[in-house]
Amino acid sequence: MRQMPHDIGHEFFFDLSATDQADVLLAQTPPERRHWIRLLAPDDVADVIQALPEDQRLGFLSLLDEPTRAEVAALLAYAEDEAGGLMNPRYIRVRPDMTAGEALGYFRRQAQDRASRDVPTHAYILDDNGKLLGEVRLTDLIAGDPATPVGYLMQAEVVTIPEEADQEAVARLFAQHGLAAAPVVDAEGRMKGVVTADDIVAVVEEEATEDIQKLGGSEALDAPYLKVAFGHMVRKRAGWLSALFLGEMLTATAMAFFEEEIAKAVILAMFVPLIISSGGNSGSQASTLVIRAMALGEVKLRDWWRVIRREVAAGLVLGSVLGTIGFLRITLWHAITGIYGEHYLLVALTVFASLIGVVTFGTITGSLLPFILRKLGFDPASASAPFVATLVDVTGLVIYFTVASVVLRGTLL
Repeated sequence: MRQMPHDIGHEFFFDLSATDQADVLLAQTPPERRHWIRLLAPDDVADVIQALPEDQRLGFLSLLDEPTRAEVAALLAYAEDEAGGLMNPRYIRVRPDMTAGEALGYFRRQAQDRASRDVPTHAYILDDNGKLLGEVRLTDLIAGDPATPVGYLMQAEVVTIPEEADQEAVARLFAQHGLAAAPVVDAEGRMKGVVTADDIVAVVEEEATEDIQKLGGSEALDAPYLKVAFGHMVRKRAGWLSALFLGEMLTATAMAFFEEEIAKAVILAMFVPLIISSGGNSGSQASTLVIRAMALGEVKLRDWWRVIRREVAAGLVLGSVLGTIGFLRITLWHAITGIYGEHYLLVALTVFASLIGVVTFGTITGSLLPFILRKLGFDPASASAPFVATLVDVTGLVIYFTVASVVLRGTLL
């Protein structure tokens, strides 16, 4: 077998990402491109073509033989994040009246045409219209009597995947049922292809990466970090940072609104960072937990009320814990330094009550925002930790100075 340029061999080539495979193919001479692109399975070819510039896709499609070109074109008609876009249209198909020996021979001939890393483990039994009747494992064919009809060995209860299913739903299905492979069917039950666990591993990594990047307050990158152009990466991050900066400007507006209170009791300004950071941290915790639970399918839209009740209780308890720590810190430090003046107990009480209110509001906001975004059709991961923190910062100031005006009225205020 001829080697790729720069000693890129067969096994190494198949370990590259679709983008890297496209770069390798673009660097080769036409005869070598024809040779190597035909070694790929149709779903891999579709991934490579999607990574190519628009004006070069038709050229690469023309390098394929007619049957493969038709398969790849069918795959490209699906969205990249749908089951139809993930599946391999080549799979082992047999008739129910075939014997185990005949099916095994057919299975062997089909398997010999595939790359060594993509050895099928199941054969699928279809009727004359292409509808899925069941599946049979390779091990059952080997262990069974060669004269036994496949229809007697097949498993009729098969977990199937709708062709338009989102890739996250497909990943959850694999996890729930411990699948190695699953057939993809259309609305009429006709089999279109098969999705394997290898495909799902890539999906899980992609989805987790995207969610983590969004949770960090950035748009998801569409390539590995070191391969993203610097200008493109800055644009991905600048939008969110600008939005968060504008949001934080409301904090200055809130501070100005309570200018009189701050002027009368300058000591209140000392605890502003403490108050708003505690609210932002609690909100970030809640949003992260809820978003991850949504991604794993542990929480549905209908569970919003259960989540809110849980987070209200958690906010009250966590706020009380932080409030107690703040109260003790103020009283003990005053006993040592006398820095907080004669009304130090009222100041400590203000911090205590404010922390309960701010932390509780933070947990409610952080847990509710992902549900709102999901209901509106947006990705819940957009409720990033910095976004929640910015929202809670402004509200935290209002809660803090409102509590202060009640507790300290007639004394410091």
